[in-house]
Amino acid sequence: MNSLSVQNGSSYVRYPDSFSTAIAKNVTVVLLGISINYLNGTLIHTFRKHQVFYHNPRYILFIHLVVNDTVQLTTAVTLFVCTYVFYTINTYLCCFILSFVVFTSLNSPLNLAVMAVECYIAVCFPLQHPQLCNIKKIYIVIGCIWAMNLLSFLPDIFFLAATEPALFSSTVVCETTHLFRNPIMIKKREVTYSVYFVGVWLVLTYTYVQIFLAARSVKTTNSDAKKARNTILLHSFQLLLSMLTYVFSTVLQLVFILFPRIHLHFIFVWYILLQILPRFLSPMVYGLRDNMFREHLKKYLSCSAT
Repeated sequence: MNSLSVQNGSSYVRYPDSFSTAIAKNVTVVLLGISINYLNGTLIHTFRKHQVFYHNPRYILFIHLVVNDTVQLTTAVTLFVCTYVFYTINTYLCCFILSFVVFTSLNSPLNLAVMAVECYIAVCFPLQHPQLCNIKKIYIVIGCIWAMNLLSFLPDIFFLAATEPALFSSTVVCETTHLFRNPIMIKKREVTYSVYFVGVWLVLTYTYVQIFLAARSVKTTNSDAKKARNTILLHSFQLLLSMLTYVFSTVLQLVFILFPRIHLHFIFVWYILLQILPRFLSPMVYGLRDNMFREHLKKYLSCSAT
């Protein structure tokens, strides 16, 4: 059997694992994936069943993040299991799966940035909030997020098809770093990720500072501003977890040199911490912190809904 290392939700390296260890790891990953997706599915069902959420841009952005996390988690778990079972898969299928991996990976930081801006407008410009953050504009922004990521990844597939057409008639290890090895594509990917994450950090920092200054200017306890600041801090924590996946290779090399006997276990723990558990953060932070959403959610979690 094989042990897997994961980078950016899709990068795998082959290492030997005993049969029992491989089964234990796969069962753990699958059970965690099913549990988190069940909770995410309950959040989506709660959103669908109550019209009150349809008219609030904050809930629309939140549920888009949950759907994005669900797709990302499902894809990551599928690749984890497939790499143990098949190791290599058809190139066309790999490109299809990696498309969802890349889209959802890039969607998350952009969605966090939009949520931070919505909080900033709600606190600092409450009178303009209905016009600036109406439902139509929120859906347009979500569409732009998907369009940007689509345009950033499709050229890689077209470039690969033009330069290595024979690759599409074979099977490959389904990972971005293994499939897209051209220096031009590597450089483009590095620049894209850098621009995305630097831009999101600037947005989060600016909105947090402005909300903090707005809360101080009223010289009273502003619960909305405090909650908005805490939300942006949680956005920053989520973004930090996303960025840690991009230093995986460097950390793995250090662990392999310093602790060669435990590097297999480190790979698996890293995968759980940075690919599985962060998907659990969104429903816990946003679904349970919001009073109205929590009250509706309790009915479905307790199976008491009629």
